[in-house]
Amino acid sequence: MPTQQKFSPEPLTVGQFFATYAKRLGLRLASSARGLNRIIREPTINRPGLALAGFFHYFPAKRIQVFGASEMSYLRSLPEKTAQERVRALFERNFPCAVIARDSRIPPWFLQIAEANSTPLFRTAMITMKFTNAATLALEAEFAPQTSEHGSMVDIMGIGTLIRGPSGIGKSECVLGLIERGYSLVSDDITRFRLVDGREIVGMSSELSRFHMEVRGIGIINVAAIFGVGAVRAEKRLDLVATLEDWDKCDDLDRTGLTSLTYEILGIPIPHVIIPVRTGRDLARLVEVAALDQKLKSMGYHSALEFNQRLLQLIRQDSKQNSQQAPPTPTPNNTTQQTTSPTPPQNP
Repeated sequence: MPTQQKFSPEPLTVGQFFATYAKRLGLRLASSARGLNRIIREPTINRPGLALAGFFHYFPAKRIQVFGASEMSYLRSLPEKTAQERVRALFERNFPCAVIARDSRIPPWFLQIAEANSTPLFRTAMITMKFTNAATLALEAEFAPQTSEHGSMVDIMGIGTLIRGPSGIGKSECVLGLIERGYSLVSDDITRFRLVDGREIVGMSSELSRFHMEVRGIGIINVAAIFGVGAVRAEKRLDLVATLEDWDKCDDLDRTGLTSLTYEILGIPIPHVIIPVRTGRDLARLVEVAALDQKLKSMGYHSALEFNQRLLQLIRQDSKQNSQQAPPTPTPNNTTQQTTSPTPPQNP
């Protein structure tokens, strides 16, 4: 069975960032398109207030530079020649791009310096803090560790479930049965995952195969067109991994559910169940029940553990009753010994 394939995110250019997030961030290109091939090397934002004051010792030149109201007000407070020298020294650091927040007015000389250094210059109507937060989230998503896994992912009542197993085991039929029950397809056959905030895994499909799945004997189908837009999701947090395994290979499975299995993706352990596959078993129903049981566990209710506690309590009660009903066992201390004295002989 194919194993996880880790891969590093492709280098993010300014042009790709602009094309992907221009609408979300309200970005508009204020300069020419030169420099859009520059690489953004760090997933965070910098405000160059100290650099405008002449301090470049710790200047982060790998980040996007954002000019807010304070930076633009400071430049307006300086003599124009001094302001030009400060901005020119800043742009010579060859950072990826610059963004003017709050739709502040851009002086003509500022734009000329950006053009002379082939640095893309954008503007946005968002206030500086909101833009910084939104852009940082977008960059973190782009720079997050990623991997791919052979398996299909479905959203079952809020539980993102990865269905994996060897080829031909019945993954697509299982997913199709779940979609018919009203659940949503996230990806088919190959699922891509990224690590968000270092604590949760988010699954998604590739752009090419999104909202499509392959059904053997039928071919490629468009799930959204057949079952409606509610039957698909672009991405979902991963909460459960369900592995379909041949029945003959599942002899040592825990039948009580007390043993908790995990499946590690990008260093994060995910709850894991192994479902034996046999002719006549409704795999979609079994995966559905496993997902709903995981939802109960996430809310603090563990069915197998609750049953085990009840069983132990019943055993203790029976043991106590048996001990009370049993007659006491005689011991040497409470055994009475009778002594008889010999009868004296009688005279005739």
